This record gives sequence, C-alpha cells and structure tokens, in this order.
Amino acid sequence: MGRFYNIARPFLFSMEAEKAHNLSIRALKNGLLPHVDNAVDPILRTNVFGLDFPNPIGLAAGYDKNAEVLSGLSGLGFGFLEAGSVTPRPQPGNPKPRIFRLTQDEAVINRLGFNNKGLEEAAQNFEKRPPSLIVGANLGANKDSADRIADYVTGMERLAPRASYITVNISSPNTPGLRALQGRTELEDLLGRISKKRRSMIEKEAAFFPILLKIAPDLTDADKADIAAAVIDHQIDGLIISNTTITRPNNLIDPQKKETGGLSGQPLKNISLGVLKEMYQATRGKIPIVGVGGIQSAEDAYARIRAGASLLQLYTAMIYKGPYVAAEIAKGLAKLLREDGFGSLEDVVGVDTPL
Repeated sequence: MGRFYNIARPFLFSMEAEKAHNLSIRALKNGLLPHVDNAVDPILRTNVFGLDFPNPIGLAAGYDKNAEVLSGLSGLGFGFLEAGSVTPRPQPGNPKPRIFRLTQDEAVINRLGFNNKGLEEAAQNFEKRPPSLIVGANLGANKDSADRIADYVTGMERLAPRASYITVNISSPNTPGLRALQGRTELEDLLGRISKKRRSMIEKEAAFFPILLKIAPDLTDADKADIAAAVIDHQIDGLIISNTTITRPNNLIDPQKKETGGLSGQPLKNISLGVLKEMYQATRGKIPIVGVGGIQSAEDAYARIRAGASLLQLYTAMIYKGPYVAAEIAKGLAKLLREDGFGSLEDVVGVDTPL
C-alpha cells in the first residue's frame, strides 16, 4: 500500500494542499480505501485514562474537522481518532490559501483558523461513529466569541456524551488571543469551569469522560510550571503535547517557510519531544501524555514513548508517508518493544526521562 501511495503522491502534490485534503475526505466517504486491522499486536494494547486502546497510534485533530469520515478512518490502522477542532457556531476560518506544504522539509504550515461546520453537525456525526472505536472530540472557541471559556463548556456539554474523551484545545496559533488561555489566571478559570461542568454532568447521571488539555510547544518555563500545577489541581486526565509551533527552525529549506501559521511535521519533532520530557517531569509522571509532532516512523514513536508518552498522534506524516502510516508505525513499534525485551507498552513509558 505504501508503494501505491508513492505512485499517487505526485498527483496529489500537484494540487493545492487544501484541495488534495478535500479529495482525500471524499475518498474516505466513498469507501475507496481498503481497511486494515488496528489490532496489530497484543503488546501494543494499553489502557489510558480508563480507555482500552488496541494500539497507541492515533490521528491528531485537524484532519477530520467535522467528524464526517470516522468510519473510513477507522480502517487505516489507527488505535484511536480525534476529530475537530469544533466550535459552537460554524465558521469559515481564515482566507485561502491557508495550507502550505514545505516538501523539502517534510513539513506543513497551516493557518486554517478553526474552519468547521459547528457543534450541531459534529454532534450528528459523532452519533454515527463506530461503537467500538475510540474517538476524541477536540474543542475550540469561535474567533468572535465574547466568552471563549463558555465556548469550551458548551462544546463539552454537547459532545462529551457522544465522544470517548474531550480535548480542550487552547494552543492553536491561528485564532488571535487563544493561546493567552495558557496563562496562569486564564487557565485556572478555564479548567475550573470545565471541571465544574463535568461534575455537574456526572451528578445528572452522565457517564464519566476524560478531559485532555492540548498545549503549544512555544511556552516559557513559567507557563509549563503553571500548566503542570493546574492540570493536577483540577484533575485533568491527560495532556496532548504539542500543537504546531510559531517558531521557524534555522534549518528550514523550503521557500514557503516564511508563510504565517503553525508549523508541523519533521521540524517540530525535537521541539515537541523536548516539551514532552519537561512536562513529564513537571507532572512527576502522574498525568498521561499524548505525544504528537513530527512522528513518522516506528523509531520516532518509540523515542516518544520512552520519553514519557502513553499514547501518540500524527497527521502530517499521512501527507508524506500515506494513509496507512499508522499501521506501519504500529507494526514497527511492536517489533522494537519485543527486541528490547519489554512485555508491554506501559513498561516503556518514561524510561528515558528520570523523575
């Protein structure tokens, strides 16, 4: 299947990036991609924040913004999916073009701006998700919202009963002012209101659901310390590390490197890995971490787990390696675990990051 994508890739790369993305969505809607099993090897099974994952390789938010192709994506080998970001009201996002392939760097810059069809459409699509599939709902705030924290509370109330977990995404660089919610005062307010709403929902007999917080890689040491303390104090169930970066590493080659937006892919790998290690230490390994950013091989996945990640996500790797990259990484990861004599995925988490 990788060989087939090598043939198809030049055609897809000849198209504007967002058009190619939309074409892939249509292909999944129409069932044009053969299904592969996501239960690759028993050694990859893991339980994190109360959910049983067949393998730890997930699809990051941003690909299926409206949860419209969950069935198609479920056959690509992912252990779990995350759909969104979803905002309460539909919004078109930023002007096009807004996705740029940095082909020479195996990277992408996007400035999409939470383009999505809103909560109501997402809720209907989540209702139709395959029942055995773990799917998270990634929540965002409307660009023109007067109370962005209220947007997250509204999104959680609507989608939590229909999703496996909720992700509070306050780290997109493409909604002005959004990352300010990572500051100490704003974060305390956000997590306090989110936690209070979850308690209220459970008191009204809703089933328990995990809450994850997705953070940026571009944080000060003080930010990291504040986030670590806040997620523990408010009993947040996991961290996703990290979103795209607004920095531009000096070794970027592609001429499109000057485009505004968040950078993902290979140049983000070491940045995200570093933040993951710091947050694993700052939380004393008490908060499960989903590692994301620049993962495109079994070796990348293994390094991230050894650094402290319990689960992983990818997106840009699909663009450069093809739709079945998750299945390929999972097989390679299982082999690496066995070669090093580990009996389970949990045995590896954090072995390279002393607490």
